[in-house]
Amino acid sequence: MKPGIHPDYHHVVFRDASTGEQFLTRSTITSEQTVEWSDGNSYPLVVVEVSSASHPFWTGEQRLMDTAGRVEKFNRKYGKRATGPR
Repeated sequence: MKPGIHPDYHHVVFRDASTGEQFLTRSTITSEQTVEWSDGNSYPLVVVEVSSASHPFWTGEQRLMDTAGRVEKFNRKYGKRATGPR
């Protein structure tokens, strides 16, 4: 690697805002907030809105879309069309 051209790559703690789950990893992101980790060291803290701890795909709590309601809304807005030959 060439010296002086790469950003500072350091340990960072990411916290999920909705679940409070924390992950220690490495990143180039910076933060003014810090948190003390279980190893006794203090690391920058970055709060994220969604992580694997709260994303529906990873938690298995996917929501079903109300497709019947969408079809009815479409039919109300645009009406049923004739299906005969043109």
